[in-house]
Amino acid sequence: MAILLNANSKVIVQGMTGSEGKKHTERMIKSGTKIVGGVTPGKGGQSLEVAGQNVPVFNSVQEAMAATGANVSVVFVPPKFAKAAVVEAVDAVMPLVVVITEGIPVHDTAHFFTYAQKSGKTRIIGPNCPGIISPGLSNAGIIPADITTKGSIGLVSKSGTLTYQMMYELRDLGFTTAIGIGGDPIIGTTHIDALREFENDPDTKAIVMIGEIGGDAEEKAAEFIKANIKKPVVAYVAGFTAPEGKTMGHAGAIVSGSSGTAEAKKVALEKAGVKVGKTPSETALLLRAAIK
Repeated sequence: MAILLNANSKVIVQGMTGSEGKKHTERMIKSGTKIVGGVTPGKGGQSLEVAGQNVPVFNSVQEAMAATGANVSVVFVPPKFAKAAVVEAVDAVMPLVVVITEGIPVHDTAHFFTYAQKSGKTRIIGPNCPGIISPGLSNAGIIPADITTKGSIGLVSKSGTLTYQMMYELRDLGFTTAIGIGGDPIIGTTHIDALREFENDPDTKAIVMIGEIGGDAEEKAAEFIKANIKKPVVAYVAGFTAPEGKTMGHAGAIVSGSSGTAEAKKVALEKAGVKVGKTPSETALLLRAAIK
């Protein structure tokens, strides 16, 4: 099994005809994802040859869903137009929208996230994230498909590159699903959302959680783990050496005074019974020990 994304997922790509959209559509198709269409306003009725397939292009998400039965959208739309693209997907009642785009203004994200919450029918992953992969089944986003295998570990991470590293380090054990939730101040799917899904998935036997400095998401996740998660959880928190007041990589990765430090997050997680590695490699070893 997998969470949120599986072999039956039918994926469209908003912004498929752009350079990034086309490049990653090709990578997704080659990794086994069922790409059933693309959306670019004004180019409806055309098709795009990608990875040996003629993929139809539609003017709108609603049109694409009606024609293909798509239930996942991956957004590669530039930041300026991303809010409108996500709102369009929500209006079309797309169940899962994976927003890869980085650099989206926070007030735009706040708008479409609130809009999706009010609809109650669309889950957003991202923005500024690598997406979601269920190895061997489907891949929605930019995560490399050849660095790991299908297995029994669930992974939720704020960081794209650390997602890749952890998947590679534990490639012999494999993953049910790996989710890159993004590192912006406002994101659609949180650590807690993913933890809940993994806890309810019978094939996920253990969970790796990767956080980073800034905000209190990891502290909230620690409380949730203590109260709700029965499966083994190990964690890594990036940013122990980050200087105060300086944004590190992600828009949300900034320490202000004693708020949002890696040490505070580590303490909260350990109080909840979560073992926290000092490095990604040590975290992988902790996971191996936890499932023995």
